[in-house]
Amino acid sequence: MARGMARGWGRPILATDVLPGRAQALVDELGGEALASNTALAQQADLVVLCHKPTQLGEVAAEIGEHAKAVASILGGVPLADIKAAYPDRPVYRFLPSTPVELRQGVVVRAADDVHQDARLDQDVPSLFGELGLLVEVADSLVDVAMGLMSNAPAYVALLAEAQVDAGVRHGLAPDKAAEMVIQTFAGTAALLRARGNDTLAVRREVTSPGGSTARGLAALERAGVRAAFQDALDAVLEKG
Repeated sequence: MARGMARGWGRPILATDVLPGRAQALVDELGGEALASNTALAQQADLVVLCHKPTQLGEVAAEIGEHAKAVASILGGVPLADIKAAYPDRPVYRFLPSTPVELRQGVVVRAADDVHQDARLDQDVPSLFGELGLLVEVADSLVDVAMGLMSNAPAYVALLAEAQVDAGVRHGLAPDKAAEMVIQTFAGTAALLRARGNDTLAVRREVTSPGGSTARGLAALERAGVRAAFQDALDAVLEKG
């Protein structure tokens, strides 16, 4: 996700990674500097974006806490309060992006915060993340629910596309032709939904004639439990343990 955001921003960066070659490869692509330590990065950066494992929150904060000027976290499952506790007396922000941010076509969820921290940063940091796609603010308690809808969704959409391609191949279409048609249909349908004000029912009814082929296909999907499958997926994402 760090690589996707950096590519979406498309500007020189400061980077560290547990595998130094990965940080250097990203810097070679975008410009900037691959630094030898988290501390060195925090000392130079105006904003540190936390992209490590959630369980490393305390460990990384112990390294950089006294050096970081401001912190933005994309750590899944780590509430804003925990990040603030790890970085006291620092401006702290919580975001959760989706992989299409690489193309500036992602969704970035921001955890709402009623506390005003720094007038300039409170404006500039959300604006920076807003460059990556649609910026949506939700209550911190709902960030993980939002993650289940949009951050995990690229994998679900890819799976749906793959399943539809496989169905076409089973009936005789060449895989490359089937994939080309399915993926363009997904992209076009997303644009159509946006043009219809996100009215999913309107778009569905436009293509569904009474007793027609689309109605039969939808009925088959309902019998297969497509709605329940997505409910179960979100429940699984939010399950603790």
